[in-house]
Amino acid sequence: MNIKEIITQSEGRRLEFKEAMPARSDLSKTVVAFANDAGGDLIIGIKDNPREVSGVSEMDLVAMEEQISNIIYNRCYPGILPEISFLSLNDKHLIKVSIYRGSMPPYYLKEKGKIHGTYIRVGSSNRLADEEIIAELERQKRNVSFDSELVIDKPAETLNTDTFNDIFQEKTGEELRKQILKKLELTKELHGVVYPTNALILFSDDELRNELFHFAKVECPI
Repeated sequence: MNIKEIITQSEGRRLEFKEAMPARSDLSKTVVAFANDAGGDLIIGIKDNPREVSGVSEMDLVAMEEQISNIIYNRCYPGILPEISFLSLNDKHLIKVSIYRGSMPPYYLKEKGKIHGTYIRVGSSNRLADEEIIAELERQKRNVSFDSELVIDKPAETLNTDTFNDIFQEKTGEELRKQILKKLELTKELHGVVYPTNALILFSDDELRNELFHFAKVECPI
């Protein structure tokens, strides 16, 4: 997509416009939010509402490029490598800062720390991530799904899974044995004790399910 097409787009999850160099805090939040999500482009030199090309002084381009790089390097963690390019439209100069989805989330502001400095992209705005979202970003880094996360509140053998056992046997003709639970990653062993994963908790009739996932429901689309 060329710059003419880009500036006709609405600001959103992967696109933001700034008329001039944004404040350090605003730039940093946008960068970490893009890196924690699907990536995105920040275009500097575009006035929004109404949308028009204001441009950046040609004499300031190199200095702004260096300033942007320094802000990202000094304020964002883990390290984020932006792709900064200069564009021209109608004899006016623009700066495009491309941020790619990071492989080491969560990304956050160094000075704020992980809990208070992790931002995500919600529509066209940057929002502070809560602890649940941060935990999900951590799982992404470890390439671990929520379903396979271990729950150590009680051993698997004490979990009430009667309904799930009956359904499994009805559909497969097999009993839901320990080996099958392990193979399906519904249980995992830790320090010699077999514990359930989130998935098995959700499938269970146990009181722990209501304690942990009170509003959850399991659906199987046909």
